[in-house]
Amino acid sequence: ILWYDASLLVVNKPAGLLSLADGYDASLPHLRSLLQPQFGPLWIVHRLDKDTSGVIVLARNPEAHRCLNIQLQEGSMVKIYHALVVGCPPWENHSIDLPLRANVGRRHRTIVDLQRGKPALTECRLLKCLGKAGRTSSAGFALIEVRPHSGRTHQIRAHLAHLGFPILADPLYGSPLLREAKHAISLKRCGLHAYSLTLRHPTSAEKLNFQAAYPEDFAGMLRQLEAAEIMSKAPPS
Repeated sequence: ILWYDASLLVVNKPAGLLSLADGYDASLPHLRSLLQPQFGPLWIVHRLDKDTSGVIVLARNPEAHRCLNIQLQEGSMVKIYHALVVGCPPWENHSIDLPLRANVGRRHRTIVDLQRGKPALTECRLLKCLGKAGRTSSAGFALIEVRPHSGRTHQIRAHLAHLGFPILADPLYGSPLLREAKHAISLKRCGLHAYSLTLRHPTSAEKLNFQAAYPEDFAGMLRQLEAAEIMSKAPPS
């Protein structure tokens, strides 16, 4: 729990937990079902993928829900993610402005589709290159800060993969490179963490910023990449 009052409940969601009830198995635990016994009725404002950790806000009454939804639609609610990616970009800052189409193919992936996709904008900032390979786009790893300006399904994962920097350990958009070195990857879920959230309080209009510390699996993988262990453990080609 990062914050709660009469209007808001802000939490650091663990990876592996659904934000909403599963459409096929309603008995699976999800964020709201775990929190409502303590906090009463809750309204979901936005969601995180099951294997994405980090900060998420829930409304505690319909009025707060409406206010937060307006902020989300207008873009005044700022969501910042940190991603561990395969490869190190040659840029410091980059905007990905490419339309996305969801639920494509047997695996229901989101893809860039210039004709039928919906507008999607993702801003990226390189925080740190990792691994022995250094600043090259074809080797090494990186920690990237990402801000999505739209809320398309799998937007960050699909945009980064299309750019050639898939998120580490992403089973849907990940790099074939990691299949050979999978024994060296300690992270067992998509390396994406919702790091911070900025919004206006529904009642007071005060600007609030919440940050969610890295969970141990994410932090441990970051330490491993910083020490370049992944490169030394990978089998020879």
